[in-house]
Amino acid sequence: MRILLCLFLSLFVFLNDILSQDGDVFMIKKIHDEALQNGHVYPWLTDLCVKHGGRIAGSDAYMGAAIFTKDILASLNGVKSSFQDCEANYWNRGDKNEVYMTDESGKLLPLNALSLGNSVGTSNEGIMAEVIEVKGLDDIEALGHNRVSGKIIFYNRPMDATSIRTFSAYGGAVDQRTYGPSKAGEYGAAAALVRSMTTNQDDFPHTGLTIYKDSVSKIPGLALSTNDANKLSKALKAGPVSVYINTNCKVEGLRSAPNVIGEIKGSEFPDEIILIGGHLDSWDVGQGAHDDGSGCVQAMEVLRIFTSLGYHPKRTIRVVLFSNEENGLAGGKTYAQFSNSNKEFHLAALESDSGGFSPKGFSFDADTSVFKTCYRHVSKWLPMLESYGLHFEKGGTGSDIGPLKSQKGLLIGLRTDSQRYFDFHHTANDSIEAVNRRELELGAAAMTSMIFLIDKYGIK
Repeated sequence: MRILLCLFLSLFVFLNDILSQDGDVFMIKKIHDEALQNGHVYPWLTDLCVKHGGRIAGSDAYMGAAIFTKDILASLNGVKSSFQDCEANYWNRGDKNEVYMTDESGKLLPLNALSLGNSVGTSNEGIMAEVIEVKGLDDIEALGHNRVSGKIIFYNRPMDATSIRTFSAYGGAVDQRTYGPSKAGEYGAAAALVRSMTTNQDDFPHTGLTIYKDSVSKIPGLALSTNDANKLSKALKAGPVSVYINTNCKVEGLRSAPNVIGEIKGSEFPDEIILIGGHLDSWDVGQGAHDDGSGCVQAMEVLRIFTSLGYHPKRTIRVVLFSNEENGLAGGKTYAQFSNSNKEFHLAALESDSGGFSPKGFSFDADTSVFKTCYRHVSKWLPMLESYGLHFEKGGTGSDIGPLKSQKGLLIGLRTDSQRYFDFHHTANDSIEAVNRRELELGAAAMTSMIFLIDKYGIK
């Protein structure tokens, strides 16, 4: 009798699991149907890009975007929206961007270049100096102060075009941009030029953050388009080349750049927060469509899909649109400080910041004390998501949610087909025309599906 009872209970649990999984599969299908048939992400992103492009943190464009997204969140049924106070160092590109190289006859030829974020400008007269080409920061040390002093250093190490993982290729080259001008300044250089961070050959210079050491004299740093980097390198092989630079960019100090928050309170476990988000700021030269307007509207769409389907979450679902990811991470740091001081617990945080391309899956990270347990648990859901072309992997997730790791919840990054991401990253070319509507909608559906499963089952 006891054996029969055990068999019956086992069969009951087995059938219950099957029925529950069938219900989950049906819900995930409904989520995708809603995203693809009635999706709001593309029109939202269009308005964000066209009306509030170039939204560097602290700018009027950023504040316009913050108001725009907060109003959308407030319009969703059951969603409470708000600003979270945050300040960011506002960097102004200015109105001068003159960069020329000399040809064999001494004639000045224009170069496609942009000041790097947080760079200082030149004097009013500009800078004219001989160029020295290097492949990396170690070359500066090898050359020494006597050979570097007074010169313009040209960092020309390309991203590795053979790397299938484009973010790995980016990581292998971006030190030139991030720390190159400061390193050159340490050895007395007059300015620094950096080959743009892309495998594409084009005329678009890719801006991005550069960081100065406090103890080093700051020199101007500029990104050079890949076509013009090749042109300059070729000219240097034929003989000495000088470059003229005249810019007036500068950091103007702290300005208000609030995070935007929208949330639905959980019905059973309101103190367990599931965060979804992206960063609302962008560089000033483009519309910030892929980086990261896409991630912001996808996060907002998760709440819209839930409300449209009449889904009432067990846990608190919170959208956070972070400020200042591009040149300081003030939004992510401010949010984590506020959350920790209020003793909040983020069960999970999902960030979308790899462009609005076709979703390929999710990456997972967490404190080592909880990661194995959490990852083993969520891996059970993979069969339900594989039919949508999604996979799971361990690894990096997102800059803005990284400061929440100490809360020992699960950090998640949406992974997309990133082969074309660095064609647009940090350029004037990052516009709404570069985004495919269906791919953007599929990303939102994938995120909503993951949030649904975490909300229903937790992560342990």
